[in-house]
Amino acid sequence: MRKLTLGLALAASMAGSLWAQDVVSPDPAIESTIQSQIDAFLKDDFETAFTFASPNIRNMFRTPENFGRMVQQGYPMVWRPEGVTFGELRELGGGLYQTVILKDAAGTLHYLAYRMDMIDGAWRISGVQFIQAPDVSA
Repeated sequence: MRKLTLGLALAASMAGSLWAQDVVSPDPAIESTIQSQIDAFLKDDFETAFTFASPNIRNMFRTPENFGRMVQQGYPMVWRPEGVTFGELRELGGGLYQTVILKDAAGTLHYLAYRMDMIDGAWRISGVQFIQAPDVSA
């Protein structure tokens, strides 16, 4: 429970509007990293999913099993999405945030911002936060 709380606290600490930040060109390597982690979750392969997390996240959760439990409990739409769509990639304070729209089993859309960091030549996920859906009007 403590680790779930830490994970949610990390997400809350990153809270803020990402929609007003600079949009940058899509990066297929970032999308591939996120999709690969989601694919591992779909197979309950927490060990592989854990490899896509940044060292800070890995240190926080210590084991793939702890990480997997946190995702199952705190982010079920990431663990078992019915659909995944990549939105805009935005720069905020020197960091890159990939918008990911996940459809859950009930058909609800969840908008998340994945904080991405380049570590040893590979993109790693260093945090995920829920964000508001963009306001769409006719």
